[in-house]
Amino acid sequence: MKFDMHCHTKEGSMDGKVMIEEYIRTLKRKGFGGMLVSDHDSYDGYREWKNAIKGRAHQDFVVLKGVEYDTCDCGHILVIMPFGVKLKILELRGLPGSILVKIVHAYGGILGPAHPYGEKFMSMISTNERKKKYQQRIAQLLPQFDFVEIFNACESAETNAKAKRLAEKFNKPGFGGSDAHRLDCIGKAYTELPDTIRSEDDLIAYVKTCPQIECGGEHYNGTTKDRIGRLNMVLVDSFYFYNKLANGWRWRKRRRELFDIIEKKL
Repeated sequence: MKFDMHCHTKEGSMDGKVMIEEYIRTLKRKGFGGMLVSDHDSYDGYREWKNAIKGRAHQDFVVLKGVEYDTCDCGHILVIMPFGVKLKILELRGLPGSILVKIVHAYGGILGPAHPYGEKFMSMISTNERKKKYQQRIAQLLPQFDFVEIFNACESAETNAKAKRLAEKFNKPGFGGSDAHRLDCIGKAYTELPDTIRSEDDLIAYVKTCPQIECGGEHYNGTTKDRIGRLNMVLVDSFYFYNKLANGWRWRKRRRELFDIIEKKL
């Protein structure tokens, strides 16, 4: 069964353009059986599914709850938690990657780098490759991840190939996802999963026991980078400052949630 494992909705991502129900309809028309909702630091897209759609429509389609978390030092990380686990801190961007790994695993979840060779500040390898401690950081963190996104429809063939080699080097299963924010990108990438995957718990158990997962797709050539070329670097640099400001704005809430987690789990 085909899943799109990297999906942004209008309800949950400020740059998302497609409502979750339209997203589902589009994937179903393209032969998909499920999706991972992975909005930026938010579960609002999944909440819309759970509160307004689930049980009323699309009962033949699997919607899994995830998040694309903005770390302060490792770019974007895809996170899937067990069913019923609710952590406010996963909607408060800005944790270091090393702390995020500990929290997710303490609660039984899985995580992995999204588009690891993509844009700087948004991707794990690109964020760290020019730093002196790059090799040490990667060597420490990558073995602790549970998977790597090895095909992202919005990334080039070259960066996806590098991501695949990274997963192979550390013997991690690979995910494929469209990273769609617009309608015409939906379903451009897939991950092949068994029909038995019906929940986050099913997915977590499968990933932990399966060294290889089939995935692939086609390149989407309608990204902002494709449309504006070198000017995209202005947006990338702007994201760096936005991320720093957003991290600082949430630090008090993040600290309270982190202390609570440390007392309970770490």
